[in-house]
Amino acid sequence: MLKYNILFCVLMVFMVSLASLSAASSKTAVAIFAGGCFWCTQADFDKVPGVIKTIVGYTGGDVANPTYEQVSRGGTGHYESVQILYDPAKVSYQQLLDIFWHSTDPTDTEGQFCDKGDQYKAVIFYQDQQQKELAFASRKKLVDAGRFSHVATQILPAKTFYPAEEYHQKYYKKNPIRYHFYRYQCGRDQRLQALWDKSG
Repeated sequence: MLKYNILFCVLMVFMVSLASLSAASSKTAVAIFAGGCFWCTQADFDKVPGVIKTIVGYTGGDVANPTYEQVSRGGTGHYESVQILYDPAKVSYQQLLDIFWHSTDPTDTEGQFCDKGDQYKAVIFYQDQQQKELAFASRKKLVDAGRFSHVATQILPAKTFYPAEEYHQKYYKKNPIRYHFYRYQCGRDQRLQALWDKSG
């Protein structure tokens, strides 16, 4: 009898664990943004309460398993991007969109900040119809508000996301001095302040 009681207890613990994992997975969602240098985009979104995990990588193109060298040369169709796993109960997709807009230059048709080329352009990659509608509505709101003379940011369906090489993951933590020097030299924060302080 003791053996069956122990077996029952083990089974119950297992079932509770499965239920907890299922509940946890149902509370997460994915967003993908391209905002120029993915080191910087990752650093920006890692600060957001409700963001569980971020991964830098490449998406948007048709070249399978691209390398950093291939993407940075251009011609792959891929963009430097960040995949964001988040808890919708703590941060909404709408809020992530707002953070995205305020961390990019929507007017840049050639890339983002000091990085030029298609691979550095700003893009919102939607996962489903709801994300698509919210993304287009957020862009329309910017245009309608007259904040900028034009908005170059693209909105595209999500494609296969390829994680970047390990040395690029959390680069801002692994190489803080180099990262901060790059970000300052690129003029990212200076440009963002000039854009958004004036336009709200």
